[in-house]
Amino acid sequence: MLKKFMKKIIAKNKKISTNFQSNINYKMKVQYLLLLVPYVWGIVFFIIPTMLVVKISFAKSCWSLPPFAPLYEKISSSFYNVLIYLGNYITLLTDSFYFSAMLSSCVLALSATVICLIIGYAMAYAICKTSSKMRLILILMVILPFGTSFLIRVYAWMSLLNTKGLINVCLMKLGLISSPIHFLDNNYAVCLVIVYCYLPFMIVPIYAALDKIEKSLIEAAWDLGASNWQAFWRVTVPLSFPGVMAGCTLVFVPVLGEFVIPDLIGGSRTLTIGQTIWSEFFSNRDWPLACAIAVVLMCSFLFYALLAKIRTDLIKKGS
Repeated sequence: MLKKFMKKIIAKNKKISTNFQSNINYKMKVQYLLLLVPYVWGIVFFIIPTMLVVKISFAKSCWSLPPFAPLYEKISSSFYNVLIYLGNYITLLTDSFYFSAMLSSCVLALSATVICLIIGYAMAYAICKTSSKMRLILILMVILPFGTSFLIRVYAWMSLLNTKGLINVCLMKLGLISSPIHFLDNNYAVCLVIVYCYLPFMIVPIYAALDKIEKSLIEAAWDLGASNWQAFWRVTVPLSFPGVMAGCTLVFVPVLGEFVIPDLIGGSRTLTIGQTIWSEFFSNRDWPLACAIAVVLMCSFLFYALLAKIRTDLIKKGS
């Protein structure tokens, strides 16, 4: 009887252990599948399209469908001749038009980023100084414009800034101007609308960084004899730097390739790299040159991200 009882216990323990092991294996498989999802997404929607763009940038433009020559031709049953064309990149280096477009986009993106940083930091700091209930309301007000379409907001600014818009009507009724002012079709209007559209991307990360700063650190600076300005500049600003870098990246990178705002607000008087890419793709049907411009733009994004990472690492080492 004792032997039978022991055999039953051993068999039951083996069954429990096998079930436990199978559950662990099932959970590990589920975890691996969940981890696989972002990698598959990145490969399908980022790496493969990027490789296609790089591939087309080394092709030669021609009148066909698609409008570029193949990168290889078959010589024999087992040999292929690779046809890499560098003329697109040579054109970008030698033609001043594309350099002017890139320079104009960089100046516009840098100006909008600096303005967003000044306004966004002040707003984020002011939000942090309010009560917890008021913070939630103010953050919702900052994010509220995202409830409407980006294109609708741009068209709303077009209606405000045109000669028959609300701004000109109010100025003429107040007697400040005698004839309507043409606010559109210039870089200043483009920068104004870009700042409006991208300002929340600067406020939110800076607010998140400021909210994490412990008040005891500010109080310690005061106890050591620091004034409000010194405590802000030597304690608050360095600790909020990760949020500042995140906000600058979220504004500078998309603005550098922005197309909709410069095209609708700036018109033909504004020259940006986004408009140039669109023109090469759809007007000139020069896909290889447009892809070469896109590759250069991506490389500039990577260079900016590398500089930001180096800057952040240096600050961490210094602290």
